[in-house]
Amino acid sequence: MTKQAFSVLIAGGGSTYTPGIVLTLLNQLERFPIKTLKFYDNDGERQQVIADACAIIIKERAPQIEFLATTDPETAFSDVDFVMAQIRVGKYAMRSLDEKIPLKHGVVGQETTGPGGIAYGLRSIPGVIELVDYMERYSPNAWMLNYSNPAAIVAEATRRLRPNSKIINICDMPIDIMDRMAKIVGLKDRNDLVFRYYGLNHFGWWTDIRDQQGRDLMPEIKAYVAKNGYWLGGDYDAQTEASWARTFKAAADVYALDPTTLPNTYLKYYLYPQAVLAHADPTYTRTDEVRAHREAYVFSECRRVVQNGTAKDITYTGDEHSTYIVDLCTAIAFDTKQRMLAIIPSAGAVANLDPTAMVEVPVLFGANGPERLAMGNAATFQKGLITEQNCVEKLVVDAYIERSYTKLWEAMSLCKIVPDAAVAKVILDEMIVANRDYWPELA
Repeated sequence: MTKQAFSVLIAGGGSTYTPGIVLTLLNQLERFPIKTLKFYDNDGERQQVIADACAIIIKERAPQIEFLATTDPETAFSDVDFVMAQIRVGKYAMRSLDEKIPLKHGVVGQETTGPGGIAYGLRSIPGVIELVDYMERYSPNAWMLNYSNPAAIVAEATRRLRPNSKIINICDMPIDIMDRMAKIVGLKDRNDLVFRYYGLNHFGWWTDIRDQQGRDLMPEIKAYVAKNGYWLGGDYDAQTEASWARTFKAAADVYALDPTTLPNTYLKYYLYPQAVLAHADPTYTRTDEVRAHREAYVFSECRRVVQNGTAKDITYTGDEHSTYIVDLCTAIAFDTKQRMLAIIPSAGAVANLDPTAMVEVPVLFGANGPERLAMGNAATFQKGLITEQNCVEKLVVDAYIERSYTKLWEAMSLCKIVPDAAVAKVILDEMIVANRDYWPELA
């Protein structure tokens, strides 16, 4: 029996991740068939570079798929089953400021955490809401898989502003870490692991990891992480950039603070900000690294494919970012009840947290979306950290909805990364000027 084929839209078609998603989709057609693939981006020129290469890839590998790239919302969002949203409002120019403005004032500059994440969040909220509204207008039965950052703030905003929308907020960072965990214990990949995890996006902990036969893998993984963090080295990390190498290795320090769990790598920014600052260069941040490596590579490879008129020797491949998205689409499309992570209202998933907190926990994905699994109570240390950070995220959304300067100042002042309210105000005032074309006017 032939499986149903689906129509998929990638919103943010000009992203450097788009070719990897396309390649993964093409490699998984047997389990997730596609009849139409569309790209949508408000930057048509940037998208076209990616689209021209992907058109060649699709023609050579799956000519039966109808492909188009557009900047017109109605054309893009009509008659689709899944929207994969990966937008970056303000692109790398604004990401660079998110990182460099805090660093000027002795505060961690990072795109999803601290002041940088707050700035990015205020830009992302209207962008993602716009995509949700397009989807509901033109394809009301579609599902949106949103992995636009910062996912925690976006998830809180969509919970409050579009509570009935069919949007699922996800993140690939735990996926990458679980693939590394699988390698540590000699398994193939994350799908060989049965896990328990709770927290917020970029702010969580594994409390139990087992193989499919029920064998407890935590002791072996902990022993490795205590010495090496999540760094594997060798061929596995041959292409890993310097900033990520430090991040994976720093997990050893984060783990030491609570050896009963295994941490998400992003916790280093909150728990060891001084160590992060010690390695930071205010003139050359992660944005510059991405521009010099991933962006330069992806766009040059796409241009080379177009110039040669073939993708038969393309060096680009899919990654964990894209395989997770295909897994999720397949689970919804065919009601597989696969266990995966998603960012959802707690509603008892973590029993002693605010039920409206957008927690990142394992769920079972099927035709009706995510079905939450109970993770029990958060430990005292984790509960304290989560409660503080969740209040930061709620205040950011308050500030957006109310156009409130005070609420945004409170959010930055409460953030664990920022040393005090005076520093928060200086950073905020500078960011208001930098984001004048993107943020709502605050009063």
